[in-house]
Amino acid sequence: MRRLLAAATALSLSACSLAPAYHVPATVVPASYKEAGPWVAASPMDAGPRGAWWTMFADPELSTLEERIERDSPTLAAALARYDQARALARQARADLFPQAGLGAQAERARSPATRPLSNGTASTYDFYSVGGSASYEVDLWGRIRNNIASQRANAQASAEDLANTRLALQSDLADAYFRLRGLDAQAELLRQTVSAYQRAFNLTDTRHSGGIGTGLDVNRARTILAEAQAQVNAVANARAAVEHSIAALVGVTPAAFSIQPIATMGQKDPPGVPLATPSVLLQRRPDIAAAERRVFGANARIGVARAAFFPSLTLGAGGGWETTGAALLSNPATYWALGPAQAALAILDGGRRAAQVRQARAAFDEAAANYRSTVLGAFQEVEDQLAAGRELGAQEQSQDEAATAAGRTQDLALTRYREGASDYLEVVTAQTEALTAQRSAIAVRTQRLQAAVALVRALGGGYGPAPGPAAN
Repeated sequence: MRRLLAAATALSLSACSLAPAYHVPATVVPASYKEAGPWVAASPMDAGPRGAWWTMFADPELSTLEERIERDSPTLAAALARYDQARALARQARADLFPQAGLGAQAERARSPATRPLSNGTASTYDFYSVGGSASYEVDLWGRIRNNIASQRANAQASAEDLANTRLALQSDLADAYFRLRGLDAQAELLRQTVSAYQRAFNLTDTRHSGGIGTGLDVNRARTILAEAQAQVNAVANARAAVEHSIAALVGVTPAAFSIQPIATMGQKDPPGVPLATPSVLLQRRPDIAAAERRVFGANARIGVARAAFFPSLTLGAGGGWETTGAALLSNPATYWALGPAQAALAILDGGRRAAQVRQARAAFDEAAANYRSTVLGAFQEVEDQLAAGRELGAQEQSQDEAATAAGRTQDLALTRYREGASDYLEVVTAQTEALTAQRSAIAVRTQRLQAAVALVRALGGGYGPAPGPAAN
């Protein structure tokens, strides 16, 4: 037995691998981002946020919600379960590196007929008992087992990155929905103030009409714009309820058991600056890119598994135990043992099956490599999109705020002219409509800026530093 194990160890150490030499698929990485604009590169990267990136928005309510995802989200729990499955498969593959051993026992009572061949003419009845064990070991001459292990380990590492990507997606979706909710809160407050102002304007026109100064047309115009503003209050409330329900689903609770208290303002007006690293660092930080690269590596290893089928396999075995035909198995047994067999097997004709399996493995590698390059290109696109959005939305918000301020002054002037009899109410209605539209647009742009900052964090792969989550074994 010792000689058998020594020989197996020597063969394993001298075994080769038939997997192609692995190289990460080549991708064109720009030296800098085209749309970087005023964004500042993070130097060093340690200056950037780590893990809980949402804290840069300085919103305690958002931070509380984000922490609930890790504890209660069913989507994250499912991703964690998939990762655990991948780790278990990797451990299963690793078990093939070691000898397989088993124990067995047998007890039977048998009768041989008198007419059996080579019989002495009499029937016989006897008991048979045996206890023994066996061991086998496949020598990994061509790296089939090691390449299979490498493939499964890469799949587990890719699953760990999938888990990190799922976590980041949930976190960013929650932050995006939260800022939409706060934008709707700001619009609801604006509409509440607007309805109050429109009600006062309606009362003014009704009083003037009762006094014979105004016309019924003015009263109807005032009533129309007041009713439209009241209808918009209901529309915003409906939209807010839908967003609040989506947040409840993200944090893993039913909408009936979840609510977020409205606030009158959006709080932080300007989004925080998101530090940038060089584009080459993006390849190391995005979990979806890391997952795609690990899948390329796994596909490369599976080529070695498929190619190993063209070469003979070698399995070593040994066994031994005790047997007897009497009842005293342990007191007076017969010992047996066997060293071997050493089995070598090689398929000669298979109708092209093994060649087709190699072609399939190579095609799977080509697919994984193409998916990796596509993921990298998509990542760069997302970063450039959000950089451009952050820059252009900042300029848009400045102009929109100016438009809202000007529209508010026009509304005040139009109402003053109407009180003084210098104009009819149509001028007031026009000014009120333009002011409300400009103010709501300003809130919408501010919301979009916060959403763009969240999207940029997601495009960059989350906070700087190691992503939270378990590491693959």
